[in-house]
Amino acid sequence: MDPVFAGIVITAFLLIILAGGLWIGMALAAAGYVAMALFTSRPPGLLFGTTLWGANNSWALTALPLFIWMGEILFRTRLAEDMFKGLAPWVQRVPGRLLHTNVVGCAIFAAISGSSAATAATIGKMTIPELRRRGYSDFMIVGSLAGSGTLGLLIPPSIMMIVYGVAAQVSIGRLFIAGVVPGLFLMLIFSLIVAAYALLKPNRIPEREPTMPLAERIWESRRLIPILILVLAVLGCIYGGIATPTEAAAIGVTGALALALVGGGLDRHTFWTSVVSATRTSAMIGLILSGAAFLSTAMGFTGLPEQFADWIVSMQLPQPALIAALVCIFLVMGCFIDGISMILLTTSVLLPAVQGSGIDLLWFGIFVVLLVEIAQITPPVGFNLYVLQSLANRSIGYIALAALPFFAGLLALIMFITAVPDLVLWLPGQMLGQN
Repeated sequence: MDPVFAGIVITAFLLIILAGGLWIGMALAAAGYVAMALFTSRPPGLLFGTTLWGANNSWALTALPLFIWMGEILFRTRLAEDMFKGLAPWVQRVPGRLLHTNVVGCAIFAAISGSSAATAATIGKMTIPELRRRGYSDFMIVGSLAGSGTLGLLIPPSIMMIVYGVAAQVSIGRLFIAGVVPGLFLMLIFSLIVAAYALLKPNRIPEREPTMPLAERIWESRRLIPILILVLAVLGCIYGGIATPTEAAAIGVTGALALALVGGGLDRHTFWTSVVSATRTSAMIGLILSGAAFLSTAMGFTGLPEQFADWIVSMQLPQPALIAALVCIFLVMGCFIDGISMILLTTSVLLPAVQGSGIDLLWFGIFVVLLVEIAQITPPVGFNLYVLQSLANRSIGYIALAALPFFAGLLALIMFITAVPDLVLWLPGQMLGQN
């Protein structure tokens, strides 16, 4: 079997059926079936059944629907709206003023939901009307939301980290801890971009509102207390070794339900809507996981991943060159498929080459998540762009252009963690030891 020919056939088949509109999970499974049927002697039917069971019978994966449901509960109650009112009084003196509520609000909600689309939608529904009413430029409103919404992928608990941890057999708890420092750095980068825009385009930022007395600002901040308690409860259980990510997700759901019931306006309709929406999202992700797992297994039987990895290793690329090549691969893939599929499709193929080049798999997980973040604001499949298009009633081109500075900020962080890997590895090493 010519590996180049086999790779071309499988890739062409996958692209054709994806372009035809077939669901991604089914398309991945179909490509795996073609790979097994044409290029191996193994029966694909039996392998599909065992792979499907193995892909979904994972305790670590249980955290995924729980975190999704937690985000849905907050998204559909008054708890999310309270975040904006609690943050607004503290950013009046910073260049960019209330635009920073998009960055900080997305970071706080990211620490709860783990989803970039949910983060952008939740914060966008609150801030877009309010910031427009106060005279802020649409360009920076939607740009800061598009960029900051991706914080849901990096700041734990992150759905993408869970998917990568399961696929690469890397500790999800260590991945969560590894994402904290880069997540804080990314928040700082986004805030600096907002401040730079405000200094360069002062006419697009309204005049500063009267400053609230300190006591009044502190009183308004009381609205943040329920969200902060929930964040500390979920992440504290994980970082303190009290609970696994799955158990912490269950704690988060229970806490979100309790807070929403007490003061968030939770009723029977809101509860049922959150359950249905979380179930649909979880089922979609489960289908993608199953299809990608079968394709990965089928590709393993063809031997193509090993040959591809051997080819990359044989080139003896230095780590910077290998990382640059990986950035290009992910950016191209991000134009056509979603983040979960990107991670699952590339894990089995790239991990041998990554390990052969001496790259730490924990560091590589954060690197991959950052690349997926970039894909969220890259047309035509940048999900955050479409979320904001419906909220802001602007064209995709306009929103993509507004997101461009934040795209550059993500690339800057990738270069920074490449030059200083300890930015990712230091905190897990301090809290949990080296391995």
